[in-house]
Amino acid sequence: MISLIISLVVLVIGFIVYGKIVERIFAPDDRKTPAIEINDGVDCVPMVPWKAFLVQLLNIAGTGPIFGALMGACFGPVVFLWIIFGAILGGAVHDYMSGMISCRNQGASIAELSGKYLGGAAKWIMRIFSIVLLILTGTVFVNSPAALIARLTPDFLNENFWIVVILLYYVLATLLPINKLIGKLYPIFGVILIIMAVSVLGGIFVGGYVIPEITFTNLHPEGLPIWPYMFITVACGAISGFHATQSPMIAKCITSEKQGRSIFYGAMIAESVIALIWAAAGVAFFGTTEMLNESLSGLGQSGTVYEIANTMLGTVGGVLAVVGVVVCPITSGDTAFRSARLILAEITHLDQKIIKNRLLITIPVLGVGAVLTQLNFNVLWRYFSWSNQTLAMVSLWVATAYLIKEGKAACASLVTALPAAFMSAVSMTYILMANEGLGLPGAVGYPVGIIFAVCLFGIYLFLLYRTRLKR
Repeated sequence: MISLIISLVVLVIGFIVYGKIVERIFAPDDRKTPAIEINDGVDCVPMVPWKAFLVQLLNIAGTGPIFGALMGACFGPVVFLWIIFGAILGGAVHDYMSGMISCRNQGASIAELSGKYLGGAAKWIMRIFSIVLLILTGTVFVNSPAALIARLTPDFLNENFWIVVILLYYVLATLLPINKLIGKLYPIFGVILIIMAVSVLGGIFVGGYVIPEITFTNLHPEGLPIWPYMFITVACGAISGFHATQSPMIAKCITSEKQGRSIFYGAMIAESVIALIWAAAGVAFFGTTEMLNESLSGLGQSGTVYEIANTMLGTVGGVLAVVGVVVCPITSGDTAFRSARLILAEITHLDQKIIKNRLLITIPVLGVGAVLTQLNFNVLWRYFSWSNQTLAMVSLWVATAYLIKEGKAACASLVTALPAAFMSAVSMTYILMANEGLGLPGAVGYPVGIIFAVCLFGIYLFLLYRTRLKR
């Protein structure tokens, strides 16, 4: 229990102290933001800070900080450390830089930013990679809420019925101006999300559940190694490349660069609090990682969430908590498809003020998502998780290149270069060792992953040195 309390305190301190350091490195100023300078009435629309924060939080807080945290809890309380330090030193920095650099480039997507700071080849690779990730994300965030809602409704309103309903909502959320549907519903959803998190946290304390203290022991019942599997499994609660596709969306809506720390860095810390609560609930409710893993294998992620919420909080509280869990993925799925539309609009140069042009992109994208909903959720999740962390790696290198180009001090660019190198090792090691990757033994995966990260860090040092010589 003490570990949970300390972890929550550390997250708050991280926002106050390290968030301020990152903000000073970026140095926000009073220049006009896209919401003021462009203001197209569709995507670049001024939004008050508290609403922008809630929209950003709901954009990024899909099932990742809930499902991912529960699966990460199978490794034991060591997952708390990854959530805390991954968020403060990696995820929140990643989200802040993605949003703020986009803001200074007319709200450009991470794909366009990759092209500007890493070269033309990187732009096209990231265009394709981002679109694939966003469609996978949107699909994952159709299946998981549909399964949960189906548990709360009569049998004839089955999962397939709710998949159709959610997809229809996604059509509207993708097409309409951001302030018409998303801007009006998200504040309400934000309140539900906050109540859900507080309720589960209260259920842990009031119910007298025992939360094991943090240890470095790997308790995964299937023997999966912490490196790299835990760092891939818990993505959205610690660091997530998906957020690099979402931050530019809100970068189009903030009215001052100085709002960035509370909106981008702050939303990531808030998401980490959610992940921490659900990881704690998983290890406390089931007592052992073996029991938690059995539930995830037998009931699935949705069933496990329902079991925890319904037992801890009773019927009414359980329904409220599950509704909160449903809100999370839906409010990330709709913006995933919206982000895909915006990236495709950048490629095709179709003016998004015209509804016909928005339809030309939206319908095919959602059609692909509808087909993918028929695939196995666990398979989708694994590919989503790896592509998610790989995108985080690239986004951090983009931020590093930006800081170098802006002439920031060498120690300043380390705030992005170090987590970028770390995520490079994680992503490469995972794809080499995982069954959905090459399935190679650790004797190959570990050294190759480290060598890959060292090589990229070496390139960073070379570019930093060359830039300094030119100056």
